[in-house]
Amino acid sequence: MNIRERTELFEKSYLSKYATLSINSKGRLVEEEKCSIRTDFQRDRDRIIHSKAFRRLKHKTQVFIAPEGDHYRTRLTHTLEVSQISRTLAKALRLNEDLVEAISLGHDLGHTPFGHTGEYILNELHPKGFKHNEQSLKVVDYIEHSEKRKGLNLTYEVRDGILNHTGEGSPKTLEGKIVAIADRIAYINHDIDDAIRANIIRANELPKDCVKVLGSSHGDRINTMICDVIKNSLDKNTISMSEEVAFYTNKLRNFMFERVYRNKRVKGEENKIKNIIRDIYSYYMENFYKLPDEHRKIYSSEVSKEEIICDYIAGMTDRFVINLFNELFVPKNWKIY
Repeated sequence: MNIRERTELFEKSYLSKYATLSINSKGRLVEEEKCSIRTDFQRDRDRIIHSKAFRRLKHKTQVFIAPEGDHYRTRLTHTLEVSQISRTLAKALRLNEDLVEAISLGHDLGHTPFGHTGEYILNELHPKGFKHNEQSLKVVDYIEHSEKRKGLNLTYEVRDGILNHTGEGSPKTLEGKIVAIADRIAYINHDIDDAIRANIIRANELPKDCVKVLGSSHGDRINTMICDVIKNSLDKNTISMSEEVAFYTNKLRNFMFERVYRNKRVKGEENKIKNIIRDIYSYYMENFYKLPDEHRKIYSSEVSKEEIICDYIAGMTDRFVINLFNELFVPKNWKIY
């Protein structure tokens, strides 16, 4: 019996009857020989961590565009916080920790530069629309590639969790549902923390009834939400909060939309970002041949140039977009000899 098989046996003997066992995975898009050390979900996690798309998350906006300071969240730190909360929940509920980790680390791989502002403008520009969860699945299925394979060839369960962590769909596994609720717990709380740091809001302005129920500090609120999910989901075929905690969590989220996400100071640079992305998109529509060869060659001839350009822009980091815009549209100094 190899190491992977011992891990699979441990999962079977220890995890909840509602857990997704790695040995019972529905498999990959292309069948592969199994690893002798890692389970399929552990292998998926490693492929995501070593991908270029994952590394680019460190230079992608979470909420605040171009903040001055080292302690504001990026898309990468958000991803790590979601992973930490998801693993805590999975361990307590005796669900598959490796599966939630893989889904967590991959859930935002398709996110655009400049956060949801980038997502909104690409949704307007692209004839087929744009949603970051669908793009995340496209990244792992197709765009991310190596010499050995096109796409990461992840398991069905990880792909399902990535696609359905937000939006109208619902994950098929409890592990996927954990990531969906952990994503909300993470962003509500860390966005409050960042908004206070940026002097967009003050801690004493948070709704008093939310503070009373959920807690007055960042750590207290996260702890309340996590403990509540565990209490309401333990040994059940569901992942949920109590009605009370869910109500005040949603109220806190609504407060953030009203006071932070739609705040004029926060959104002040949004039109500039939209114009930059719109100009780059238009430029490549008119000069498609100037797209990098290494980007174009991964597509079949049936894929439209609109889709190829959209994928290219979606994969960019914030600073790459700005540098590219300067290169394409800002006049350069030159000397007369």
